[in-house]
Amino acid sequence: MHISNLPFCTVDWAAVEPTEHPGEHGTATWRTRQFGPIRVRMVEYSPGYLADHWCTKGHVLLCLEGALDTELADGRRFTLTPGVSYQVADGAEPHRSSTQAGARLFIVD
Repeated sequence: MHISNLPFCTVDWAAVEPTEHPGEHGTATWRTRQFGPIRVRMVEYSPGYLADHWCTKGHVLLCLEGALDTELADGRRFTLTPGVSYQVADGAEPHRSSTQAGARLFIVD
């Protein structure tokens, strides 16, 4: 990742307007800030959430609360718990997320 033309700044995530994104089941609530080409989000997944698509975008995800299950198109599965992250490049491995009890993540893409 190359970051340029971004002066030092802070974000009060509680003050960022939330947007809701329905999944196949449940909802993802995003608080999003855009810094040039870099999107930074605080995302809360409701209990029972299942994404409605296979994502091919690259991300860096850090789980802050709860547990997020991620399935790759090849069948592998991973669970993020607080303090655990995953990183994937654009177009590298299609992935889909779900959670039984809910989760809160910090995501950069």
